[in-house]
Amino acid sequence: MNTGTRGTARRIATAAAAVALTCAGATACEDDDEGTPDGKHAATSASPADAPTTNAPTASAEPGPAERPSSGRTLTEAELTRAALVTGDVPGYEVTPLQGGDEPGTEKADKPACAPLAAVINGAPEPAAAATVYRTAVDSTEEGKETQTVVTLILTSHSDGGAEQLLASLRTAVDACAGGFTTHSADSVSTYSDVQKLPAPQAGDESVAYRVTGAVTGAKVPLVFHVVRRDASVATFYTANFLDAKTPDVPAELIREQTAKLP
Repeated sequence: MNTGTRGTARRIATAAAAVALTCAGATACEDDDEGTPDGKHAATSASPADAPTTNAPTASAEPGPAERPSSGRTLTEAELTRAALVTGDVPGYEVTPLQGGDEPGTEKADKPACAPLAAVINGAPEPAAAATVYRTAVDSTEEGKETQTVVTLILTSHSDGGAEQLLASLRTAVDACAGGFTTHSADSVSTYSDVQKLPAPQAGDESVAYRVTGAVTGAKVPLVFHVVRRDASVATFYTANFLDAKTPDVPAELIREQTAKLP
């Protein structure tokens, strides 16, 4: 993978995250050679670690905000928008609407059991949400670094137990699809070589975390997802490492602050 000089890591990573939600081929298509205008693939990382690590607060970490009792309601889009992180909520992070639009991808898993994983990669977790809001959080203190942390947030609200179903289906899919799966759209085929469970964050009513390994021109690209349910709302955090095969991390402070903001 070529790093090249194609602007700042933030622009590259944010664009890559947006494409991953609208066309999974950016992170998983083996034969896609048009990742950037110069024909080279965007290469970035989100603070990669040598091995999967938990995002739960440690004894030495500063405590996060206390979570208020949940309203229990299915939130509207306006309510989700007000609940979404904004710049200043987490020191050092700039939060903006997802660049590239919020049109979900159309990848379909070859194995029905893996459909929940493909849905999250598409940016449209299932069961279908009553409302969805997308944000991108970027560590501005790492501006100009290839390893600048970039996290995509997907906030969804669900009715009739849909939030609980979402978490349950992901847990089942992570186990069922450990050996990998393939997705298809009208014009692309994406291959994911494995799925691995990660330590879940200690936030909300329940949570699940996992890594899906995709590929760009033969190079492994780990995609990491942390999914937290707070009553009828779900916060999904996505990051990827386009530099090497090390598993990236979702900063715990983003998870804690965003979960605490959900009413």
